[in-house]
Order: sequence, then structure tokens, then C-alpha cells
Amino acid sequence: MKRARNFISALLMVAMSMSLLACSSKKDDKPKYDKELDSEVREEIHQNAEKSDLLTGDKLENGVIKWLSDWDINPDGTGKNVPTDLAVFQERYGGSVKYYSCTYNDRYEKLTEYISSGEGIDFFYGGNLDAFPKGAIKKMFVPADDYIDLDSPLWEDVKDINDQFIWNNKHYMVSVDAKGDNVAVVYNRKTVAEAGLEDPADLYARGEWTWNTFQDMLERYVDNDNEKYGIDGWWFEFGLMNTIGKPPVSLENGKLVSNIGDPSMERVQNWMYDLYQKGCIAIGERFAWKEHPEYVGEGKTLFYPVGLYEFYKEKKQWAGTFGEDVFFVPMPKDPEADEYYIPTGLESYMFVSGGSNPEGVAKYLDCKRFLYLDEDTKALSDKQFLDDYGWTQEMIDMKNSMQELAVANPVIDISKGISKDCGDLLDDNLRLSARGVPWNETYDAISATVDKYLANINADPESADID
Repeated sequence: MKRARNFISALLMVAMSMSLLACSSKKDDKPKYDKELDSEVREEIHQNAEKSDLLTGDKLENGVIKWLSDWDINPDGTGKNVPTDLAVFQERYGGSVKYYSCTYNDRYEKLTEYISSGEGIDFFYGGNLDAFPKGAIKKMFVPADDYIDLDSPLWEDVKDINDQFIWNNKHYMVSVDAKGDNVAVVYNRKTVAEAGLEDPADLYARGEWTWNTFQDMLERYVDNDNEKYGIDGWWFEFGLMNTIGKPPVSLENGKLVSNIGDPSMERVQNWMYDLYQKGCIAIGERFAWKEHPEYVGEGKTLFYPVGLYEFYKEKKQWAGTFGEDVFFVPMPKDPEADEYYIPTGLESYMFVSGGSNPEGVAKYLDCKRFLYLDEDTKALSDKQFLDDYGWTQEMIDMKNSMQELAVANPVIDISKGISKDCGDLLDDNLRLSARGVPWNETYDAISATVDKYLANINADPESADID
């Protein structure tokens, strides 16, 4: 298990490196924007929001909502402009977001401190999928049912998704939509062409982008002795696992269920083990447990699965890493799955206990839903990708196609929301097949412990040991 120890140590080093900045709150209610929307664009957003019947109610008496996160909704140093949904909130309701920053690892510690101090933090990101159900059980969050009407025209399209995450007959996690941008296969078209391989985007367009063609490309490309590497990055294991359509832990009829014993989980784990044995996985001892995204731009690495957040910044930043010829496609389809499943995220939010303005949060989330439903405003949002991030229309079309896959067949894993121990156990161990550890060894080592975590919560949530 030396590989396992090395991998876990590497993850700890990554986690430590993410904690360099101390948490602090930004004192100004009105954020100082790095960039501002064009006045004509803002006026168009204003007119769209005012004339629509989807958004109801008057401007807020208190428009400030307090947001605690490791990322800012407002414009930041990445070169992004005012997000369109925030502009709708500003124009329609006179709202603004007051940002309280923290590191990813300190989120819950800071949230607990702010709740205890009575600061009145209003909302918290649920899309990391580690807030539910433990945050509801620990009463860090309150139900959203008093503020969000899931039967309204704004929300009825996502009611089914939200109904998958009910605890004690209440909605604690408000999902604006499923997200298809969690993990994509990033590659450089020049590298693919020079290797005599077919563009994955063309394979995807013909319905032939599967595990089989993914592996065939890797086996034809990889030559580790000559710096021709296969798969790099920290996200590919769960990205591939999610294509089977069965998350490690799910919520069924109000009870937590482990799926790690499902035959499809065994199949994907054995496939990743085979990729490792064939030298197709670069991240690990070969790279000294350090990822090298720049190798994509240098023509050394074929596939780098990662979230599209890597492209939600100025073009000079993403092109400087991945190259001018970079593109992306969804994770390859499991050829034995009944549908095309991809890693699915949730754009979801939690109403914090003791929040000072839950009504304001509800209106902001209404504005986010409005962005999905109002075609004119959505077009303005797409224009931001073209103007601010330097995307091509082809990139937007691929992102939209991934979104359609996610909405049609969402695969949501809530194992991190059981407890930190349960989430860490699965996160560490479900990667090990891709590090050369046979799946049967991993399954035998963890299955009983996972079952115990879930059984304790299912039997008596209030008394369960949740960290």
C-alpha cells in the first residue's frame, strides 16, 4: 500500500497549500468591481428583468446579502465581469452581495464562528456537496421552503432535482440547476492531430466517444520514456466513475445508501486499474505526485480531465497553460451504461441559520433561475464567455451539450455530506485502482466502515457522530 500512502500524503500537501490565506470579511457592502458591465448591456438586463412576469415583488428594503465562501460572486482578479445573474439582482431588486472570504478548508470553521457571533451570514455554497445532509442535521442551515416556491414557474423545472435532497420533509439544499461543467476532458487539438489521432470532438459528435475510444487513443499515444503522457490531474478518477450512473453514496426514500458494491462500480474500478497497468496514467510517482497542466500546452500530455472553471477567466490565463489549440469534451460514455452519464454538479445554495436577510437570498436565487429561463438574458450571459473569457462559439456549444447531458441524467454523490471521515475515506480509497491497487483489496478494506457510517445516521441522525 506504499502507493496509497504516497497519494494520501500528496493530497494532504495540496490541502495545506490551499490554506495559505486567512479568512477575513470584506467590510464594504458595495463591492469595488475590477470590471463593470457595458452600460448598454446593463440597460438591456434591466429591461428584460422589469418586463418579465417570472420575477415578482418590489425592490428590497434591505438589498445586502452576506455570502461566506472561498470564492467571490462579485468580479475578482480573474478578469471576469459582473455575472449576469448578479446584474439582474442589482437591477431588479437593488441587491448586492457582501463577500466574507475564507479558504476552502476553513469554510465550516468560519461558518460556525459567524453563526455563534450573530454576524448574520445569509447563504453558503452547497455545490461542493459536503453540506448536505450533515449541515441540516447539525442545524447549521435552515429549510428554504418558507422562501422558495418550487412549484412556481421559476422553479418547477428543477423541482424534481430538489426533491432528491429532502431531509425531514424539508428542502435544505436549493439547487438552481444540475451542472455539466464539473469535469471535462481537456486536450490540445494540435497534439492530437500530430499523433495521427481523431479529434475527440468529432468522435463525440458521432456518438463514438466512449471508454473504448478513450483507451484506444491513450494506448496509441502514450510513450512515457519519450515524454508522451496519458492522463494527468486530480479529477479523472471520479470523473470516470461517475459515467457508470451510480454515485458511491445516494439518498433513496429518505435513507442513505452505499453503491460501492454495485457491479458497475467494480467494472469501472477494474478498468482504471487496467489503464494504470498499461502506463496510461501519468499523475503519481511518475510525476512525483504533482500535476502538470502546462504539459497539455507543451504537447506532452494527451488528456487532462478538470472542471471548466479553468476556463472561466481571461483567455491569456487558460491559453497560457493549455495552449491556443485547447478544447474539451465530456467524459467518455460507459459503453455498458443505459444512458450517457457524466460527472454532475449542482449549483446549489444553503440558507444559513441566523441569516440576516433570507428574503434577499431568495430573490437572488430567483434571479439565477431567471437567467436559465429568459432567452434574451441567457444570450447576454453567453456573450460574457465570448467577450470576457475569449471563448469560441464552439466552446459554448460544447459546454451547452454537456449541460444537456447533466440535466437529462444527473449523477450526484453526497458521500462528502455524510461526514468528513466518510468523505475522506471514499475520496482516498476510490482513487486507488488508478494507483495500482486491485479493487477487491480496496472494497474489502472499506465496505464495512462505509456501511457503518450510513447505518448510524439512518438509525439516529441526531446522535450520529458527524464532523
